[in-house]
Amino acid sequence: MPLTASRLRADIYRILDRVLETGVPVEIERKGRMLRIVADTAPSKLANLTRRPYLAGDPEELVEMDWSESWDADRAADPGGSPPPTAGSGEDTGAGG
Repeated sequence: MPLTASRLRADIYRILDRVLETGVPVEIERKGRMLRIVADTAPSKLANLTRRPYLAGDPEELVEMDWSESWDADRAADPGGSPPPTAGSGEDTGAGG
């Protein structure tokens, strides 16, 4: 929605700062014609991201961690499949009849 010239005059510094920070142009309607205030260069979209911690703990602990107890060779061979049925689970394994 375009701004009026009066609104631009009242808040010009805030509006200009917003254009510089966001890179979003502002349209102004004056005497039935449209004007546009555009930043010379748009800011980087990556600059708007909030930096967040991505790893809680010491990365060296991951390198030294022993995964042998939780390793499941069947799941590693078929990572998208469901785990194999266990004995006594009531599932039909298809062997016999």
